[in-house]
Amino acid sequence: MKKAPGKAYRKGLSFKAILRRFPDDATAESWFIKQRWPKRICCPYCGSLNVQTGCKHKTMPFRCRERVCAKKFSVRTNSVMESSKIGYQDWLVAMFLVTTNLKSVSSMKLHRDLEITQKSAWFLAQRLRKALSEDGQLFRGPVEVDETYFGGKRKNMPKHKREELTGRGAVGKTAVVGAKDRATKQVAAKVVASTDAATLQEFVKDNADPEATVYTDDATAYETLPFDHDTVKHSLQEYVKGDGHTNGIESLWSMLKRAHKGTFHKISSKHLDRYVQEFAGRHNMREQDTIDQLRSLLSGMESKRLTYKALIKDNGLQSGARATA
Repeated sequence: MKKAPGKAYRKGLSFKAILRRFPDDATAESWFIKQRWPKRICCPYCGSLNVQTGCKHKTMPFRCRERVCAKKFSVRTNSVMESSKIGYQDWLVAMFLVTTNLKSVSSMKLHRDLEITQKSAWFLAQRLRKALSEDGQLFRGPVEVDETYFGGKRKNMPKHKREELTGRGAVGKTAVVGAKDRATKQVAAKVVASTDAATLQEFVKDNADPEATVYTDDATAYETLPFDHDTVKHSLQEYVKGDGHTNGIESLWSMLKRAHKGTFHKISSKHLDRYVQEFAGRHNMREQDTIDQLRSLLSGMESKRLTYKALIKDNGLQSGARATA
C-alpha cells in the first residue's frame, strides 16, 4: 500500500471544526475539566478527591471539603492559565493556532483573531510556550548535536553598538544548542550563555544516553566529547560522511529562523529560550492528531506558572510597552 504524502495519515481539525466543537466558554471549560480530571475532580492544593462542585463563586466552581485545605479552585488553578481573565474558548483557539502553525503565530495575529489586546495576546502566547517546555528522556541515538546563533547583522546596528562589539563571527549574538534523536525524531534545545567545551558537552550529557553515538560538526568544543563520536567537517564543506551529518537538527534551526524573520520579525534574546522551547515542543508532537496535540499541550500547562511580573522582570519591558512578538 502506497504511503500517503506528508502527514496525511494524521487526523487533523480545521479552524471551523474547532469552533463547532467549542462554540462557547462553557463547552471549552468542560473539555478542560474532563482532560485534566478524566475520572474525578481532584483538589490541586492537597490532592483530595473530597470536592464540592457547583459552587456559586463567580470564577471558582469547586471547593475542597478537607478542613485543613477548604480552598476554592477552578480548572485554571495551578496551571499557566491561573489568574487569567481570558475566556476558555479563546485559550483553546490560541492552543489550536500555536500547535497547528509550523511557524507559530505572532501576538498581533492572536490580538486580531481573539479580539483581545496585543499585550494580553503576547502574555498568553508566552504562557503557552512555557507549557511546551519539557524535560524528556535521554536520547538513545544516534544523536545529532549542533548549535546556531540569533542576532542582527552588524551592518544594521547603530554605530555605537557596532563599536561595542569586538571580534568576528557570532560576537554579540545569542547561541542556541540542540540535539535530535534519529530513532524517535525527538529534539531538545535551549539557549546557552557560551559555546565553549564545558557548556556544549554538558548539554550533550544531559540529553544523550552514555551509550549513544553522537554526530557533530568539527567545532573544537566537541573534540573531547566522552561518547562514541563522529564529526563532519563543515569547515571543509563536508556535510555528509556516511551516517555522519547534522541535517536533522539543522532543519529545526531552519524552521525557527524562518519564523524569526517571517512571523515575529524580532525576538529579544531575553525571551528567546521560550521560543526555542515552543518550536522544539511542537516538533516533538508533530506526529499526533490535532486533538491529541491539544491534549499534550494541556498536560504541559499543569503545575506551571508564569506571572506577568516574572515575565517582564529585568527584561526592559514596561507594563505598557509593545512586545516584539
